[in-house]
Amino acid sequence: MQALKNPRLLTREVLAGLVVALALIPEAIAFSIIAGVDPRVGLFSSFVMAVAIAFLGGRPAMITAATGAIALVIAPVARDHGMDYFIATVLMGGAIQIVLAVLGVAKLMRFIPRSVMVGFVNALAILIFVAQLPQLFDVPWLVYPLVAVGLLILFLMPKVTKVIPAPLVTIVLLTAAVVIFGWSVPNVGDQGELPQSLPELFIPNVPLTLETLGIIAPYALAMAVVGLLESLMTAKLVDDITDTHSPKTREAWGQGVANMLSGAFGGMGGCAMIGQTMINVKASGARTRISTFLAGVFLLVLVLALGDIVAIIPMAALVAVMILVSVATFDWHSIRPGTLRRMPKSETAVMLITVIATVWTHNLAIGVVLGVIAAMVMFARRVAHFASVTRTVDDDAAVARYVVDGELFFASSNDLTTQFEYVEDPARIEIDMSRSHVWDASTVAALDAVVTKYERQGKTVAITGLNDTAAALQARLTGTLTGH
Repeated sequence: MQALKNPRLLTREVLAGLVVALALIPEAIAFSIIAGVDPRVGLFSSFVMAVAIAFLGGRPAMITAATGAIALVIAPVARDHGMDYFIATVLMGGAIQIVLAVLGVAKLMRFIPRSVMVGFVNALAILIFVAQLPQLFDVPWLVYPLVAVGLLILFLMPKVTKVIPAPLVTIVLLTAAVVIFGWSVPNVGDQGELPQSLPELFIPNVPLTLETLGIIAPYALAMAVVGLLESLMTAKLVDDITDTHSPKTREAWGQGVANMLSGAFGGMGGCAMIGQTMINVKASGARTRISTFLAGVFLLVLVLALGDIVAIIPMAALVAVMILVSVATFDWHSIRPGTLRRMPKSETAVMLITVIATVWTHNLAIGVVLGVIAAMVMFARRVAHFASVTRTVDDDAAVARYVVDGELFFASSNDLTTQFEYVEDPARIEIDMSRSHVWDASTVAALDAVVTKYERQGKTVAITGLNDTAAALQARLTGTLTGH
């Protein structure tokens, strides 16, 4: 570990962990309220998951803790069935993530196109900003100048020095100002009571019956999918920022184990946190597991030993930090007029669908899934126009020759049958497939239909030039698909 040998790098990692811990506290409390559970549930979950993922995860410097996405998904369990069922859901969600990791679900990440990724990042930036708005309405007027000063410090501080993370300086200076001048503004303590004791093992008291499974399984599955999707997308984003690669399958099962440990200590589960990860990687410049581990340790120390001091941190300081994070997270290049002019319309549409669906539902999984579906539909439409058929007739030999060009699959092969002159053609027809590729059963069915139509006219058809894969597919399926 290079950071352990280099005091400057180590200082950066330690301070980054401290900033992240400070930013985690109000969020963990807020997410606990969303989930309908005690604030200590979110705080303990964040501590356990941050420490666990520092050892188990695949992506160094990525922060995993209690998140709003997971809180929204499993909130109905706590509301309708109580705490024991809630914890059982978290445990089962973690177990499902481990199973999905073993099945290789992380490899599916390569099918998420860049336009969906950009939409995901922009939607996250908007959601991070929107989440700060409740702290800016119906508050004392002093909050606004405090947030403005906080943003000024965050913007100017990196130009002066990057040794101490700007978010930490902002939090310390604004807290000092509030205490010295005795200003009365909302603070962390107003968000909920901080715990006084260490987390303890929590074994959910639920009957091991199919009825219990029926209650928790749908929520556990949703939690597992949302958690993995958000974590793997965030890991990919950190890969891009740091120009490094991380093992996604390890990250997936690491998330599962971390969620199970979180549930075992009475936590609410979670996943990778984009906002805190951006504070860690972009604002504070952290790059190793040390920052992730210390974020969890500092969180526990701050809450238990320094709870009274943490409680007086003004929310304005944390709001300023999160606003800067949302601005830094947003991909401004993607909405510049020049970029929009150059970008294919379909790519821009996919990005907008992802953003709108995510912001509208506050669910990243729904946004990404709809974005991927939209990208698939648009890709199929684009590729469908790439297939063409050219006809030449050799009157001397009484042969009509057709050359098929392009990729043939369900979208492009549907029009294939309409591009032949069944009545006008002479008795012999040759269809040259050497410049095309047969991808699926739809294309074999279309070729069968073409042959059948010619045979009804009493004409003979020879299909030539199929490559080995396409020939094998046609040999296996021809004559079995059209019912003739």
